[in-house]
Order: sequence, then structure tokens, then C-alpha cells
Amino acid sequence: MNTQHCLLFFTSSLLLLTTPVFCQEFTSTPEATELIELYTSEGCSSCPPADKWLRQLKSNPQLFKKFLPLSFHVDYWNRLGWRDRFSRPQHTNRQYQHHKEGNINQVYTPEFVINNKEWRNWRLNKLFPWPDKQEKAGILKAEYNRKQQQLNVSFTPELNINDNELIINVAVLGMGLSSHVKLGENRGRMLEHDFVVLEHNQHRIMLTNAKTQQWQITMPTIPENGQKQSALVIWLSSTKSLDVIQATGGYL
Repeated sequence: MNTQHCLLFFTSSLLLLTTPVFCQEFTSTPEATELIELYTSEGCSSCPPADKWLRQLKSNPQLFKKFLPLSFHVDYWNRLGWRDRFSRPQHTNRQYQHHKEGNINQVYTPEFVINNKEWRNWRLNKLFPWPDKQEKAGILKAEYNRKQQQLNVSFTPELNINDNELIINVAVLGMGLSSHVKLGENRGRMLEHDFVVLEHNQHRIMLTNAKTQQWQITMPTIPENGQKQSALVIWLSSTKSLDVIQATGGYL
């Protein structure tokens, strides 16, 4: 993933103005970028070790290049004493969809799903064994224009796509988050989180015969949940399943 920052300058016949318009570009490599999904909850006493495992990926040099971490806080623990402020029903629905598609054997927390496959070796403090040569998917680019609050997305595939439609997923992540849990299994603990999905929007888009597909979508509002930093993840998926075609992202 390459990130570029752009400064555009406007001039006036009366005086010279230097008004920066900030834009940011995220670009994948041609190889398929992996999604690491963690399904977790602040109400689950087994989840803090998994959250910690995910947090250590911040220092991995392959972050936003070979893999993109996403922490989905589910809501089915909320009725047991502590309401997780990051939980969303759609996160729970996504986990159940993985189960429906046969990607996971059961729904539980903490649960890692990598490339639509359940992965348990995080307990051994291992990193997912990415292959030396990942399958080529194509180049996905997304330019974020802050002034217009738009995302210009383009995709040049290097694989056959049989669908006429795809889904663009846009997720805003929160970094450096913390919660003082007062009830439930984690009562009295200060929990720390990174890569928390604060917003996840989906856009159904049509494919054309062009070599490079291009779309323009609205950038979701970046929630203010006390995060120290935000990140953006964009991925293309099928309309028929959760299969990921290509992904990119980075810090905002």
C-alpha cells in the first residue's frame, strides 16, 4: 500500500493564496491483500488477550501492505451486564453470515477470521503464515478528498470477475481506544483497543467492459469515539458472499 498526500494551491490575480486542499491516496499491490477479522466484545473475559494480539500488529512492517486488521465488536454480550460502546448489530450479522457460508464452524468470541477462514493459532502467539507469493488480484486505488468528503475508487483486475456487480466496503477504524469496564466479566479492567471498526458502509456498484473500473462514493463521517488516530480500509467483495477480491487502506 502506498499513501500519497497532495497539496493543491490556488492563485488569485490580486494576491497569492496558499490554500491547501488535503487529499490522500491508498493503493494496493497487485497481490491480494489479506483481511484479518476479529470478532470480540468488552463483555467477554476471554477477549482482552485477542485484542492484545491484534494490537501488536501495529508494529508489523507488512501492516496495510499484506494485511489489514479489522476488529468487529459484536452485541450479543451486551445483555450480560456491560454494553460495549463499539458493538453493532451489523457486526454480529457479519459473523453469523460467515457461519452461514461455512467459513467458521461456530459463532463465538474471540474469533479470528482470515480470508474467510477461521484461525485459532493466535493463542500460540503466532502470526498468520502468509504465502511468499500471494495470488494476484489487481490494483485497487482509493483517493480520499477531505474537502469534498468523497472517495474516488478504481480497480484494475488481474483475475476474472464473473459478476456484473460488486460491493465496495468502506470501514473507518479507531486506534488507541480505551474503556474502563464497570460491569460484567471484565469489571474493573481498563481495556485497550486498536483497529476497531467504528463505521462500515457498503456500496453496490456496477462493472463495465473497461480495463480499469472507476467509481465515486461518499466518504463516511469519521466518528469521534476518543480514538487517538483513525484509519481507513476499503475492500471489494462479491454480492453473493463475503469473499474479498482486493483491499487497501492506511492511516488517515
